[in-house]
Amino acid sequence: MRFFTALVAGLLFGAGLLVSGMTDPANVLGFLDIFGEWRPQLAYVMGAAVLTAAPTFWAMRRRRQSLLGTPIDFPDRRRVDKPLLAGATMFGVGWGLSGICPGPGIVLLASGHGMAYLFMAAVIAGIWMVKLAGNKEDSR
Repeated sequence: MRFFTALVAGLLFGAGLLVSGMTDPANVLGFLDIFGEWRPQLAYVMGAAVLTAAPTFWAMRRRRQSLLGTPIDFPDRRRVDKPLLAGATMFGVGWGLSGICPGPGIVLLASGHGMAYLFMAAVIAGIWMVKLAGNKEDSR
């Protein structure tokens, strides 16, 4: 059941990205170009996401477990550390340079576009480097 739930959620997320046009890097880069030909579509998508997710997060914080009964572990919202800042910086720089973030990157793999494969290779390399760095810290 957990796999099916994750599959449906992923398909809905991917469909939302396609319908909203957020798999097109030009829309994302246009949103970031506030002094040029600014494209506000991403702001609408983010606003709709917040309006949809906020009540769900509120309800789940009160329940402390998913609808399938598994416990939910929420991150500490007040803790800002070096890994968080480094990850946010890497995400922002990668997103700003390519116009792609991991969600649309996965959806774009189906298009066969070379940029999507290059982007996802970079994402996988980043994940691998984080795991490698974590193993070094664990051995200390």
